Parts: sequence; C-alpha cells; structure tokens
Amino acid sequence: MTFRFGFVLCLTIAVCFWVPAAAQAQDQTQAPPENTTGLPAGVEWKFNFDASWGTFGFANSLFQDPKEGAATNLTDQWLEGAIKPSLSGTHKLDSSAEIYGTVSAVGERTYGASPTLLGGDASSFQVEDLSLGWRSGNTVGSGENVVDVAVGRTRFNLGHGLLLWDGAAEGGSRGGYWTNARKAFQFAAIGRYHSGSHKAETAYLDKDELTENDSGTRLWLLNYEYAVGETSTFGVSYMKFFADSAIKPDRDGLNVFNLRAYSAPLTKLPDLSFEFEYVSESNGDLLGSNAWTIQSAYEFSNADWKPKFTYRYASFQGDDPATAKNENFDSLLTGFYDWGTWWQGEIVGEYVAGNSNLVSNLFRVHVTPTEKFGGGLMYYKFNLDQPGVLGPQVTSSDLAGEFDAYGDWKFNPHVTVSLVGAFANPGAAAEQAFNRTKTFKYGMVFIAYSY
Repeated sequence: MTFRFGFVLCLTIAVCFWVPAAAQAQDQTQAPPENTTGLPAGVEWKFNFDASWGTFGFANSLFQDPKEGAATNLTDQWLEGAIKPSLSGTHKLDSSAEIYGTVSAVGERTYGASPTLLGGDASSFQVEDLSLGWRSGNTVGSGENVVDVAVGRTRFNLGHGLLLWDGAAEGGSRGGYWTNARKAFQFAAIGRYHSGSHKAETAYLDKDELTENDSGTRLWLLNYEYAVGETSTFGVSYMKFFADSAIKPDRDGLNVFNLRAYSAPLTKLPDLSFEFEYVSESNGDLLGSNAWTIQSAYEFSNADWKPKFTYRYASFQGDDPATAKNENFDSLLTGFYDWGTWWQGEIVGEYVAGNSNLVSNLFRVHVTPTEKFGGGLMYYKFNLDQPGVLGPQVTSSDLAGEFDAYGDWKFNPHVTVSLVGAFANPGAAAEQAFNRTKTFKYGMVFIAYSY
C-alpha cells in the first residue's frame, strides 16, 4: 500500500510539473532557454544534499531509551552516519499561484554499537519527503500565499517542539538514534491560512514509526496563532490523537489542549524575552494530565560575545499510585528545536528520562565569540513528580543534576562541527530505582554537511 501511494504521488508530481511546462513552451514565440539539468523547463528546481557523521561515548550509562521505547542496545561507544538527498520544484502558474513538491530519501546507520548477540548494528534507507502542494500567490486575499495546502510525506512543526515536531521514529532497526535525520510524517494533509498577524492551520498527521514498535499513532489538529509585530507570538491548539488501543490505550482518543506565548514585550528592553506553554491531556477515565513550562532570557546583544542567560522551569505530571486514573503525562511527538529543547539534557533527556513524571530547572549561558562559533554551558536539576512511578522502593524525588558544555563551529557555509561534553550526578532516586551511584559521563563529536 505504501509503495503504491508513493508511486502514484511521484507520477502526480511529474505530471503537474511537466504538463504546465510543456504548455508554456508551446505558447512561447522565442526559443526556450537551454535546459542543462535534463528536468522539465518552467520549474524552479532545487537540489539539496545533507550528510552527517557522529561518534558518541559514555561511561556509567543507563540507556533507558526514553524516545521510542524500542530496544536499542548501545555500548559505551558507537558511531552514526546519515545522508539525505533531496529534490524540490516550484512551478508558478499564470495566476501567480504555485504548485510545489519535494522528493527525498534518508539513509542512516548506527555501527560499532552492540555485539551480534544483542542485535548487531542497524541501518536503513527509505523515502523521507514525498509531497505535493499548492499555494495561492496573489489570488486569495490581500497578501501573498494566504492559502497553502500540502499532502504526502512531509513535516509539520508546532511552536518550539514541546508536543509536535518530529513525525518519524529513529533508533531501533533504523539506526540513527541521536542523528534524527528523519522528521517527515508517513502521511500528512495540511491546510494553512496566513493573513497579516493571523495564522490558522488544520492537519491530519500519521507518524512514521518503527516496525517493531508501531503504535498506530496519528492525529488531527486545529491551530491558531496571533503575531504582535516581530517580537511576540501567541498560539492555541487542539489535537485529537488515535492509536492502537492494545498498545497505547491511553493515547487512543486522547484530547490535547495547548496554550503558547513567545514574547519580547518591552520595546526599551528588546533583549529580554519570555516563553510560556501549558498543556492539558484528557482521555475520559483513562488519563488526565498536565504540563507547563516558563522561561525567561536576557541577551547582552551589544556586549562582546553577546552572552545570553536563560532560566527555564518545566513540569510534567507523573502518575499518582493512589488513583485509578493515569496522570502520567504523554510526551507525544516532541523534537529538537535548540540545545536543551526538548530532549532535556544530553544524558538524562537522551538516555534516561523523557518528558513525563519530571520536574526540571535549567540554567543556561550562551556566547557567540564570532559569526562562525557559538557555545555555552547548561545546568539541569531533575526531580521526579511522583517517585513511586519508578517502584515502591523509590521515595526520593532527586533524580540527577547534569552539566552540559556544547559548541557549534561553522567551518564553512556547508560544514558545521558540534562538540558536547556532559556529566550527570545521580541523585537518591536514581540510586533507589537503578542502583546507580557513579557519575554518568558523555562526549560527542558530530559533523554535519548541508548543500
């Protein structure tokens, strides 16, 4: 079924681009310009190629795999590599509206990760983007591209990635546990209306999940955002989730309500910014949970190195063992927006605990010495909302304290090198739950190429 859909969509994209281009060529009185690409004329083509490679090392690790819940047997040192070729095209109609589409594929491999008896290395190569869209140009309303619709395999992001950012699963049999080169939903139908300060969206999204851990997660949503100038955006969203009730009964039928505010409200202090999000999850007698986060930041934009100081508090409810209903927050389809969001901590967030039954305090300082280099330090204090979720023997809420140091060096316009060093001190809760008392240590070198 997936192959048949992909073939039909590829054929549709080709016809949509080729036929208007041929009609244009027949109408022209002068000879068309030389086409050296071999692709249909009358289409603005764009080719991209992304590649990455990383090496990761651990000491005294936990490897709880909080991302997808599928077995990922990583040793204390492993490597990952990925490639993503992509071709996109845009054809402008006489009315000024545009037809556009994208085709891409991702190959990923995790190796040096586990002995053969535990499953060996993992790799995969499959289609990523395969989508077709239409935007209105100047044909609707008083602005440009007021209406935009797209269908197929494509991405969809909500806010800063707390709930809805990543449409594809990684790790397990696919490889690429950290790399996360896949982000497109298995199927998406998206409609957008964007006029002035107002943006409204509706979408149906089906997650591209691992074969060995396919929960059937899919959703439809309504989203509205209001922008105040260029400094503030306020949003409200409603999502209805569905899943295989035998695998994720609490997610099947889940209602999610989200409020967001990202603002730099003071014109005399433009370097001061705030963020706030609140999430309510409910599914009848099965689940009722809440999460919220608040952040403040100040950047000394006129000082050398432009230091930026950030504090963030985030709370994700855990299950109360004394009640019949499940209060454990479902972290849904979170993703990477910036260092520390929304995989909290390069150790705890990536390999120990997800955004559920967790309360965190983040202190961060970021500097930009040059246009080519930026880096910083982060400190997290992690606590459990409900210690008993990890077992009756867990009475402490002190999970861990973590320090992360990171740096991003833009070697040239196409190559970026990222370095990370981190360590986390397990608290009393980690000792009670996992019998871990040694400091967790972690290092990473990651090289990304983009053309």
